[in-house]
Amino acid sequence: MSTSADLDSLTGELRDRLPDATTERASFAELSTYRVGGPVAVLVRAHDVDALAAVAEAVRRHRPRLLVIGRGSNLLMSDAGFSGLVVVLEGEFEAIELPGGEAGESLPLRAGGAVPLPVLARRAAAAGLAGLEFFVGIPGSVGGAVRMNAGGHGRETIEVLRRAWVLDLFDGTAVASARARPAGDLELGYRHSNLRTSEIVTAAEFTVTVDDAAACEARVAEIVRWRREHQPGGQNAGSVFRNPPGDSAGRLIDAAGLKGLRVGGAVVSEKHANFFQAEAGATASDVIHLVAEVQRRVAEATGVELVPELHVVGDDTAAP
Repeated sequence: MSTSADLDSLTGELRDRLPDATTERASFAELSTYRVGGPVAVLVRAHDVDALAAVAEAVRRHRPRLLVIGRGSNLLMSDAGFSGLVVVLEGEFEAIELPGGEAGESLPLRAGGAVPLPVLARRAAAAGLAGLEFFVGIPGSVGGAVRMNAGGHGRETIEVLRRAWVLDLFDGTAVASARARPAGDLELGYRHSNLRTSEIVTAAEFTVTVDDAAACEARVAEIVRWRREHQPGGQNAGSVFRNPPGDSAGRLIDAAGLKGLRVGGAVVSEKHANFFQAEAGATASDVIHLVAEVQRRVAEATGVELVPELHVVGDDTAAP
């Protein structure tokens, strides 16, 4: 683990090389969908390949505690914050390359690691490229989808992913060293891949099929309609718990009578029991304690031990 002096040295190097992209004591609340959490020591936003190369060089030299994030839609930073480096991709990494072809033809579509999944779904649909419509209901990024095998509406990333370009920030010094890894090499499972915390997805390639644009957009609209009807908006991170085999975490929480259960400013949604809302004034501790209390009560009522899908990070946690 890096020392305070190492972190100061890393911060100085990043400030010298990427002054407009480096922020000290950044608020993690601005980086996640929960909108809570303590400060991070250093945040760097890599807008292009040169910036990411500079970050990789600095990381390789100073070996800081490292957290790579996308849109923060499955992360909860503790109130203690994070005494390390947080890396976010933006700018050039938000590009989408839309292919053209004949009706019914299957084609590769390439998207940068920072592309928001709803944007990818809508752009593909508008271009008459089918297969990615389910991404419209997932508030993450392409990189996050690869890392977590994101899924929804009966589909998962593994079903459409061809390959991903992955850079290990501890080993790489340039984006050119990002390695194209076939989907089969990533060990994608239920909200799982074999990507390490030091690895960042710079781009991914998906399989799409040329279709009628109106039909694609209609499927997107139906998913959006369903989501608005059945899932809450506001400050949350989507599903808190994984679905146990053959059952639904939301059903178990609801059956235990826990809709509306509150700890401080965190509350189990009345609309969908597997969504926990962070209201105004909520802390990360409120959410963490609510998760633990729901786990305890569901286990007591049903014997089922719910496993969190939500990742909690920070200085007072075990990871990263």
